[in-house]
Amino acid sequence: MSIKCFEDVIAWQKAQDIAVIVYKEFKNNNDWDFRSQICRASVSISNNIAEGFDRGTKPEFKRFLYIALASNSEVRSMLHLGLRLGYINEKTFKTLLSQSEEVAKIISGLIKSLIPKP
Repeated sequence: MSIKCFEDVIAWQKAQDIAVIVYKEFKNNNDWDFRSQICRASVSISNNIAEGFDRGTKPEFKRFLYIALASNSEVRSMLHLGLRLGYINEKTFKTLLSQSEEVAKIISGLIKSLIPKP
């Protein structure tokens, strides 16, 4: 199956899953700054994959994949902080961390596939 639209990109699909869980987990969190930051970062992962894909060129897609990868790292950092602050429990932390690590591997693989071979 060839990828015809950004919705076909597995990393985009899995990043959307992360964003949904993050929004649900933190929707009642009273620390507005924390909640806003982690929610924005989680949405940024899939949005950058989509935007890069629709730019239509490999260099642009690769550039936006790097941005998505950085947003994914930001989410992981915020998850660590959320755990330390008691905003999420250990189980939720491990689940989201695992999903985030999987997305990072997929994005990294996509980036490598876009690097021209000599």
